[in-house]
Amino acid sequence: MDSAPTLRVTLERLEALTAERGIERSELLDLKELAARTALPHWQIRALLRGDEPPDDTVNDRVRERIQTLANAHLERTGQRMSDLVGSISRQLGVSAYWARQVCSGQKVPSVELLHGLVGFFRVEGEEAFFTAPAADALNRVLMPLVTTLQSASDRAGTAVDPLAAALLTGYGDVRGVALRRAGRLPPERWKVLNATLEALLELDDSEEDQ
Repeated sequence: MDSAPTLRVTLERLEALTAERGIERSELLDLKELAARTALPHWQIRALLRGDEPPDDTVNDRVRERIQTLANAHLERTGQRMSDLVGSISRQLGVSAYWARQVCSGQKVPSVELLHGLVGFFRVEGEEAFFTAPAADALNRVLMPLVTTLQSASDRAGTAVDPLAAALLTGYGDVRGVALRRAGRLPPERWKVLNATLEALLELDDSEEDQ
């Protein structure tokens, strides 16, 4: 079984695909969205996209920092207090409120069982590896489907992928909103590309569900 490409390879493929199809990489990648899907800080994502090497860390560091990031994002998104979040985790995962608070604040590393429970609680992608993977692998996990979608859509359409269509399907923050607002003004030939892109994406989803 072939191993997954590294982040460097994924970035090279993304650069080639966007250059060939006249798409700016910045049109597709929204920093805020990438941070939300990886629990990585913005500065680290910028560095990784530049090709810089991430700083050395440990698995425990990653787990603590990413859980704390998710917890803070949850509080900001819901308007809850930390005590509310701690109470929910305590009840759903069967741990003490004290331990849940220590974990959410980044002070303690959870057990394997609790980490498994947090995957479901926060609904993260990639199972436990979401918390434990090195930063480069975490970002690569999010970018690989984008590269696959661009390549598949371009092959299916038989022409260059329209930047609007690509932006619409990647789901990265403000670009998606702009694409949706502009979609009604697409000429017929652009709709052909957009339709092919949508069909390619749906086929990818179906194949993932069948696995």
